[in-house]
Amino acid sequence: MGYTGNPRALFEQHNQKLCYEFLKAKIVQKEPLSIELVKEIHRVLTGGTYDERRYIENEERPGEFKKHDYVTGVHEIGSAAQDVVNDLTELIAEVNAYQGRDVLKAATYLHARFEYIHPFADGNGRVGRTLMNYYLMTHDHPPLIVYDEDKRVYYECLQKYDAAEELDPLYEFLKYETEKTWQKALTLAGGVKLERKGLPDFTRSV
Repeated sequence: MGYTGNPRALFEQHNQKLCYEFLKAKIVQKEPLSIELVKEIHRVLTGGTYDERRYIENEERPGEFKKHDYVTGVHEIGSAAQDVVNDLTELIAEVNAYQGRDVLKAATYLHARFEYIHPFADGNGRVGRTLMNYYLMTHDHPPLIVYDEDKRVYYECLQKYDAAEELDPLYEFLKYETEKTWQKALTLAGGVKLERKGLPDFTRSV
């Protein structure tokens, strides 16, 4: 039977695996963040996913910063195209220089600021979450998953940072997702099956 879903979803899943393979050695070597690394992560993650308008009309490509100004979100955030390199360079230098002990707080700041800058025409969320986990793993902190069922709260936390530079809501959310990620991993590793609702749970009131 042929696949009838969105082909972009297939590309994204495949690209996520390719990106992990690309980053494995760099994580072991604890290679610091750089503009080149950010662009390469974007190139791998968004290969084959750019639409015709961005690719042909706007001449934007995977692995290249946006060439046009895009505003996004409730608060219409995003660095101007001509400011992206400078804004991202400052962010990377600031995070690389951090020597404190709260690795998750630094990763939260990196993620919030990256999404605020919005350096690419597309794929900023995927790249931002990958960069966050890369930073965590290169600083001996476990990575985390932002689960689909929690995305609404996730976006609300990002919006709070965009509006008033409130970082704590996103920080607390990511702490929760870290615990959730590893609770699920440990449960599966221990051979304990996660409880799921059965048909009776959905049909009792019918």
